[in-house]
Amino acid sequence: MDQPHTFREALSVANSSIKPLRVLFVDDERPLQEFMRLELPMLGHEVTVCPDGPSAVRVLEKQSFDVAILDLRMPGMTGIEVLQHLKTVAPDTEAVVMTGHASHETAVAAMKLGAMDYITKPCTLAAIEAILMRVSERRDLKRKNEALQTRVQAAEGPSLLIGDSPPMQAVRRTIAMVAPTDSTVLITGETGTGKELVARTIYLQSRRADMPFMPVNCAAFTENLVESELFGHKKGAFTSADRDKKGLFEVCDGGTLFLDELGELNKNIQSKLLRFLESGEIRRVGDTQALRVDVRVVCATNRDLRKMIEADEFREDLLFRINTFEIRLPSLRERRSDIPALARHLLARTAKRPVEQVADLLPPATLEVMMNYDWPGNVRELANAMEYSFIVSGGQQIGPEHLPATVLQPRVQVAVGGGPATTATANLSPRLDPAQPLAGPRTLKAVEMEHILRIYEKNNRDKKATAAELGVSLKTLYNKLNQYEEERRSLLGET
Repeated sequence: MDQPHTFREALSVANSSIKPLRVLFVDDERPLQEFMRLELPMLGHEVTVCPDGPSAVRVLEKQSFDVAILDLRMPGMTGIEVLQHLKTVAPDTEAVVMTGHASHETAVAAMKLGAMDYITKPCTLAAIEAILMRVSERRDLKRKNEALQTRVQAAEGPSLLIGDSPPMQAVRRTIAMVAPTDSTVLITGETGTGKELVARTIYLQSRRADMPFMPVNCAAFTENLVESELFGHKKGAFTSADRDKKGLFEVCDGGTLFLDELGELNKNIQSKLLRFLESGEIRRVGDTQALRVDVRVVCATNRDLRKMIEADEFREDLLFRINTFEIRLPSLRERRSDIPALARHLLARTAKRPVEQVADLLPPATLEVMMNYDWPGNVRELANAMEYSFIVSGGQQIGPEHLPATVLQPRVQVAVGGGPATTATANLSPRLDPAQPLAGPRTLKAVEMEHILRIYEKNNRDKKATAAELGVSLKTLYNKLNQYEEERRSLLGET
């Protein structure tokens, strides 16, 4: 098994471009154990050596590996039995089997159980390293395939930062500066301004563009689930943990993780995120071993993190760590000059035509109405409006009358309860009007109601269809509409 020193030097050159692997080596021959314990770390890999199958099974319950090299004939438990257990508890771990008693039957049995390769004893260090190089290449190929799927999915949605207004020019300059680095980025801005699009643009302009991009909505997970989703868990860590699970940080190794709605993370998860950003290490729930992963983190939020710090809801040290570069996305009302170009782009996406073919569908009169509207839902609301208008117009030229009614409503000032005048619509019809937003300050509740009413109008006031599109129960929709009507009547002094 001894190799010339010159061979090791040659291997170190070949291995310089190979990502270090976590290797489990299982064999009952002591000299071979010691050899692998010495040589594999010199090639840049982390190795755990087990003398038999039962000890390997115990290790697999506590640690995760990129590859397991298993001897087929061992006392107490065969390599095939260890392989079966491996594929149950850690199906993503590559397996290589070796034996001094080669046979076609054992090779076929190992491959059927999921082994990626098969070698015979006596094996050289060169053979082992060649295997590990194939494992590394295979895992990189898998990540690149995931990245390609991500890019294809991104191409199906908005893929361009549209607009030449001064605020958008500033955003582009910052992206061009920060994208080639590995610095963390914090993207801020109102809901619907396109924070994920900016994150994807940073990713596509980075050196990680051929590796995975993983968007995560932190608000979509319950407090108990988010830790497992981000960092993974070990089998038995909690009641339903019936097997090891990789977290999104592990899955995204080598790529970019986009944490949207960052302000929704509790302070315990904030602490774990800070630990990763400072050390590059994560720890699965229920695990005692730290794992090193190479992930670039891009964050986004529509909340004021500095106010959250004052309220003791967000860690100040985490904010210092994530806002190396902060990109503030302007609201649509702050860049009204971009509305025509954005509207044409979004209309082209809806119509599945080139922008040049839909430009005439938005005449000046329609664009003027759109530019005079505040677009509280920003680009997302504009996208919905273009889809709605295209359908209502029958795919023909879109007049002002084809726009959603919320965009058309003129605004007047209404005094509420003797207080200061607030904005309300001029349409004071006593019946529930899905086009009539409530008066008063633009709270999150008011924005939510306007969105519900817009979808309600789009579905021709079909409550069942509206509830389905909103993803809520019919009872919830009825309650929301009744609440709206009661508040509207109260505001207007109706009985």
